[in-house]
Parts: sequence; C-alpha cells; structure tokens
Amino acid sequence: MLVLSRKLKQSIQIAGDIEIKILAIEGDQVKLGIDAPKHVEIHRKEVYLAIQEENHEAAQGISIDSLKMFLERKN
Repeated sequence: MLVLSRKLKQSIQIAGDIEIKILAIEGDQVKLGIDAPKHVEIHRKEVYLAIQEENHEAAQGISIDSLKMFLERKN
C-alpha cells in the first residue's frame, strides 16, 4: 500500500486520467474530489461491497434448468 500525505487543495494523480484532490478538511472528515473518465466506476467501499454481494446472490439464484428454459424460449 502506498501511503501519501496531502494538504488542503493538493492532489494525487493516478495514471494520466484520474486525479484525487483534497477539497476540505472538517474535524475528522476529509472531503475528496475525484476527476476521472466517465467509464471509470467510483463507489464508496461499502456501496461497492453491497453491489458485489447483490451480484453474487443474483448469480446464485440462476439454475441451469432455468437458464435452459430461458434459452429455449428465445429460439
């Protein structure tokens, strides 16, 4: 893990197209601004993990038989 210290209004550059900027520091909260291409998904970690869990649960609910029935209907 790379650990960096930044001050207010300083940035971190990731590759050529992602910039993370310190926008504000208020008590124990740090507000970040993230400038990245639209195709890059950006989520808070807890949201990302919830999405992964929902995707996993949805994939578990698909049986081979239901997939075969779906494909038969399409033909």
